[in-house]
Amino acid sequence: MNNFLSKRPLTMHQLYGNHVVFTSRPSYEKNPWLTTEEHQANMLTARELLIADIPVILHEATVGEKTKTLLEAAGIELPSNYRTFKDADSYHQRLREAEEAGEKIFFQYTHNEDYVKPSTYYVNKDLFVALNNKMKLSDWTKGKFLPKRDVVPVSKLEETLETWQYPYVIKPGDDHPTAGGYGVMICYNDQDREKALSRIQEAETDSDFIIEDYIKTEQNYCVQYAYSDATGLQYIGASIQDTNEYGKYRGNTTAHHVPEQVIAAGREIMENGVAEGYRGIAGFDLLVDDKGAVYGIDLNFRQNGSTSMLIMDELLEGDYEKFFGAYAKVTNEDFYARILEEVKAGRLFPLAYYDGDYFEGQTVPSRFVGIWHGEKQDVEKHDQAFVEFNR
Repeated sequence: MNNFLSKRPLTMHQLYGNHVVFTSRPSYEKNPWLTTEEHQANMLTARELLIADIPVILHEATVGEKTKTLLEAAGIELPSNYRTFKDADSYHQRLREAEEAGEKIFFQYTHNEDYVKPSTYYVNKDLFVALNNKMKLSDWTKGKFLPKRDVVPVSKLEETLETWQYPYVIKPGDDHPTAGGYGVMICYNDQDREKALSRIQEAETDSDFIIEDYIKTEQNYCVQYAYSDATGLQYIGASIQDTNEYGKYRGNTTAHHVPEQVIAAGREIMENGVAEGYRGIAGFDLLVDDKGAVYGIDLNFRQNGSTSMLIMDELLEGDYEKFFGAYAKVTNEDFYARILEEVKAGRLFPLAYYDGDYFEGQTVPSRFVGIWHGEKQDVEKHDQAFVEFNR
């Protein structure tokens, strides 16, 4: 049944080797720029399971009978290389167990030293933090591919903004991780600026902030690469990112015709990170403006939302893939039945299912992430039909 998985062109095990554990869950500690809802954070722990081949720390609600049935409908047996948690205490226990066993952990997001020692990180923690710090973008691009930007202390932010013309972008410059555009504040007018300043005040931070020119974008790519000493540097592929007008992530589709200057810019940035000691997968948000110039607006030296989709690209039928994520607005029973129907039809590939019915005595919507695949017109039709169904 797992013949499909045997054809994957790349796995995390090929990059990270033995005695490495993966967790994609944001830390339970407070982060003013990454306020992911708890059940959403738990669901995403399973998103990379099918490309892992190393132990993955998962929430118990992602590996029940419904998940097994969905995978079986796609011709896949649920991998067994996972370790489960059910709450913050058991999650932190899994981290301590890995540490005590002498294993390294590849963290998707940094965690406080109260939970795990810096020496347990697969990638040196200081380097990992620096690579993903938006304020240090120019270090990893060597000053290239950047929009006009200014770094200012929070105490000077409001008065500095008075000298900038709309639209512009405000980003936090501290070491807290961000994802999905959360923490990025795009300002088109005075009202947007006041909302941004209010949010910053609520964060109670004394860090610096970045102000950037807003780029008039023709295309928004996430270009991804992988590196290990054994495999060398590989271009995994690219996705076209769908974001709303305020930069919030709404999904991806696979990009099959990426401009060479975009791939080359991403490769150069990856080489810079590798030269400093980074090993693993990375994805870079690169914009192309109406004049063809390439701008790097965010560097994610970690697995990305579309990484699994890109690795599975050649294994899925059809020439169009679209990342799909949803939570149940109908009953959990109807939600699951519709997803199973789409999987059995061969047009929706399952990555992770989070069973809301796992939580007895609570009303928790189920959640799902997967990949639509097929011909573009057919994919868009079924994607829209699901949205209409799940109202």
